[in-house]
Amino acid sequence: MAWGSILISAVLAGIVATAVTVAIEKWGGLIGGLLGTVPSTIVPAAVGMYLAGGEAALVSSMSVVPLGMLLNALFLAAWLVLPGWFASSSKPLVWTTVGALMFWSLLGAGVLWAVEVVLSDRMTEQGLALAGFVLLFVIVVTFNTRPQPAPKGTNAVSSSVLFARGVMAALAIGVAVWLAGLGQPLLAGLASVFPAIFLTSMVALWLAQGPTVPRGAAGPMMLGGASVAVYSNLAMWSLPAHGVVVGSLIAWFGSVLGWSIPAFLVLRRLHARAHISD
Repeated sequence: MAWGSILISAVLAGIVATAVTVAIEKWGGLIGGLLGTVPSTIVPAAVGMYLAGGEAALVSSMSVVPLGMLLNALFLAAWLVLPGWFASSSKPLVWTTVGALMFWSLLGAGVLWAVEVVLSDRMTEQGLALAGFVLLFVIVVTFNTRPQPAPKGTNAVSSSVLFARGVMAALAIGVAVWLAGLGQPLLAGLASVFPAIFLTSMVALWLAQGPTVPRGAAGPMMLGGASVAVYSNLAMWSLPAHGVVVGSLIAWFGSVLGWSIPAFLVLRRLHARAHISD
């Protein structure tokens, strides 16, 4: 077991994970939510999985990432719906958080079961990754055709919340790399996209700004998060072909230039047409 790669991956993930909350707070939900979700924790996770389990573990783990990001998109969609359901309760944030996590967990269990069946009988790992991205594309485009107001935050997110967010992301990625090293690549791939960043973003922003700012960021974060699915599709090829450094750079720049920036330009135009400000 490459404990060094696990520790490095976890620490790097915790550091980069804190940036999105700050980005949304300073730049608003459109810019912060979309550009703040460029591939980050998936980069050290993919490297750690490759170093811990080799090419086979990397490919198997990355194949389930697009479906995991589909789960995360639906997790964010729950934050658009559930606050209205629990608005009359005494603790709407608590119930929204619990409901969204239960929703993600149930869907995640279903995805793991379906992936085991599909991989063994019908589809290659590369085909599964591509199919997952297509499904994700349909979902995120559907939820962003009618953009919501995405204001900037007026109150600073506390350093303790940012620290907690980094710790959660680090734990998620550390566990994912550990599972890859134990020969559980599918579970590792799903663990690598556990919505630690999205969860802590929604909670931190709600606590600091109220429910409007996180709800406004949910759609752009869905769209921006799809770049992680692009990254995983590219990393399956680029890391074994070019090594962890060059391969990671190829996958990262490919996902940002091929998805994140075009998605930002399109969503900004939609916001302008709808006369919605950041």
